[in-house]
Amino acid sequence: MLGATCGVVGVGECGYVDLISPFVSALHHVLGWVAIYVCGAVGLWGVAMYRRETLPRAFYPAVGVGVGLMLAQVSLGVAILATTERHPGDQHTFYGFVIAFTFAFAYFYKSQFRKRPALAFGLLLLFVMGLGLRGIATFGVNF
Repeated sequence: MLGATCGVVGVGECGYVDLISPFVSALHHVLGWVAIYVCGAVGLWGVAMYRRETLPRAFYPAVGVGVGLMLAQVSLGVAILATTERHPGDQHTFYGFVIAFTFAFAYFYKSQFRKRPALAFGLLLLFVMGLGLRGIATFGVNF
């Protein structure tokens, strides 16, 4: 496992230069902000269209991009936890798992989204955006 016994950035106890984990950590940082902005924009778009009978064709792919970015973000966080000795804090980790569980619960209740899909997806993405912001704000904080 890359970085499992190595220290922080640089040459670890295992004797090689750990270049993967700094890249993944930087990607996790940048992708977090991108996912938050996309979820916020698509969420506001959905809430603004909640009265419309027909939705633009681009709305559902935009929702998919927002959900995909946020799930990729959570996956990168899990990969960092599993392969490095870095500890981002309990609350940061908690909010990452809450994001994943939120999407799982939304999948279970997807039949309810048919009534007002723009409003439902808009509120879901705005909620997840808020969880992402809380995750960033609580980096390094324990319970």
